[in-house]
Formats: sequence, C-alpha cells, structure tokens
Amino acid sequence: MERIPISPPVISPLDSVQYRPVWSVMIPVYNCSDYLVENLESVLRQDLGEELMQIEVVDDASTDADIENIVSDLGKGRIGYFRQAANVGSLRNFETCFKRSKGKFIHLLHGDDLVKPGFYDKITALFKDYPEAGAAFSNYDFINEFGVKTHTNQPEADQEGILSNWLTKIAGKQRIQYAAMVVKREVYETLGGFYGTSYGEDWEMWVRIAKSYPVAYSPKVLAQYRTHPQSISWNHSSFSQIHSDLIFVLDKIRIHLPEQDRKKVLKKSKFNSAKSLLGIVYRNLENRPPFPFIQAYMGKIVSMSIHPFILAHLVNIYYKMIKADASYKLQCMGRKLPEKIKTYFYYGQ
Repeated sequence: MERIPISPPVISPLDSVQYRPVWSVMIPVYNCSDYLVENLESVLRQDLGEELMQIEVVDDASTDADIENIVSDLGKGRIGYFRQAANVGSLRNFETCFKRSKGKFIHLLHGDDLVKPGFYDKITALFKDYPEAGAAFSNYDFINEFGVKTHTNQPEADQEGILSNWLTKIAGKQRIQYAAMVVKREVYETLGGFYGTSYGEDWEMWVRIAKSYPVAYSPKVLAQYRTHPQSISWNHSSFSQIHSDLIFVLDKIRIHLPEQDRKKVLKKSKFNSAKSLLGIVYRNLENRPPFPFIQAYMGKIVSMSIHPFILAHLVNIYYKMIKADASYKLQCMGRKLPEKIKTYFYYGQ
C-alpha cells in the first residue's frame, strides 16, 4: 500500500445501530513527545465524558519515546491508544484516525497542537445552530516550540455563522490549520480522506468540503497551531518537493471551482503559494544555502507568480545573498537571473 494515496481513501460509514458519541478527538502523533502531554491536557481539561467524547491517540510508530506509556500515565484509561505496526506516513495515519473514529464530529488534532478552553462547547454550538454545516472551525493562534504565541490568524468574519463566498476564499489561500477545524464524519464518508501529497493536503480538503457543504465559523480564538523545527510541514518545506506538491494541490483546487472563477482564483492562489515559497527562502538564507538552491527556488517562484510584490522580494533576496557572504559574488558571476527578475531589476516593472 502506497504511503501517499493517489485518490481519496474510502471512509466507510459506521453501523447506525451501534452507540456513537458526539465527538471523536483523534490525535495522530509521530515523534512529537515533547508536546504530547500539553496537547492531551488541553483536551482533558474540557473532556465532555466518555458518552459524548472519544479521545484516542493514533501513533505512527514513533521512535522518540514510549507514547503508550505517556498516554497511560496521563489518561489513566480515559484516552485510547493505537500504534501502527510500522510507520505508514501522515496521510495513512490520518486515514486510520478516520476509520477508528466513532463520533459524529471528528477533530483531527495533531499531537503538537492545542485547544483552548471552550473549543468543544463552541463548535458543538455551531453545529447545533447551523445544522446544514459540514464543517466548523474557530480562529486560532500560531505558537512556537516553547508555546509562546507569535501571532493570531486574521479572522474570517466579525461574527459567527455560515461563511459567505467561502469556496472562492479558501481556494485562493490556505486559511485553516487542523487544530481549529472539525468535520462531520459523514462528510469524510462522502468525500473520502486526504490524498495526493503530504504538503498542502489539508488545503485541498478544505476546498473539497467548501464545494459541497456550508462551513460554520467562530471568530473566537480557541485553538493553537504550533510551528517548530520537528514538524512535518517544517521538515517538508526544506526540500524542493514542496513546489511540485503545491502545483499538484493548485491543479486539484482548480477543478473544484466554477468554470468562470477558475482563472481569477488560480492566479490568486498561485500568488499566495509564491509568497509561501518566499518565506522558505528567507528562512533558509540564515543557513547560508548554496547559490544553486536559491537560484532554483527563484525560478520556481517566478513560474508561479510574477506579481511586482513577488519580484521585488526576489531582488531583495538576491542582494541579501551577496551582502551576507562575499563568496556569493563569485557564485553569482556568470549565472543568469530569471528574465522576469532581470526586467524588474533593471526597469522596476
């Protein structure tokens, strides 16, 4: 079985006769033991009880600690535990989470992220007030490896409710992190699971959901998404594979859009994806990467967007490279900048 499914994995419905809790808080983990206790405590503090809430850790064969022991010591029987026989990769682990879930609402809470007090009560209320919604999410903070808030995501609306024109908005930019999103199990049963790539797979899923279902939202900040050097997204972004992954995701997003909106929204999504790649380049500049690395990323960024904002930053990166290390001057000699960058460099357009 391939680690990255080539099509959405089938999530079969449960027997409608059997008892079902309202919630399934499914916690996929892989080598994030430094954050797991804090993660589990954030859930247990607002535990709704076994009748209403399933809580289970799904361990993708972690090697950094005895995850089962951590779960047992902290949960004292309240938290379920399942370990993969071998490492299957993030997408297959998410698929396992879905298949093991029993609740009507699935919260896929990564082992390094957190929920703030009131999260489950608020999302429950959203589904009650807007029963037509297939998914619901709250606003969220970004935190670093030390748990310090770095910034808060810009709210999608001033008041809670069903988001308007949501398909176009989410297709133009990735706006949601797993920690804040809850999806009805029946939605995954209808649409299938994550597939195609382990970077940007969530963006494609949120677009897929927005195409078929209304999405409810609360501007209250009730979740925390952690960025740290050991995370899947951080490690993945160190490789040029991210560019091809984004191209894959953008192509899938395009087909979910109405024909008349595709060109405009795709242009916006490419611009926002190019901005993400810029962030990776800026972060890598601190490590003095080889010139060919930067040059390759410049070309990939330009292939996605030639917006003046993007080109101006690429020129800035070029100057930073030379200023940071004199050896770059020798590496840059005789190498060609992408034509669009040269145009902006010489003519400011």
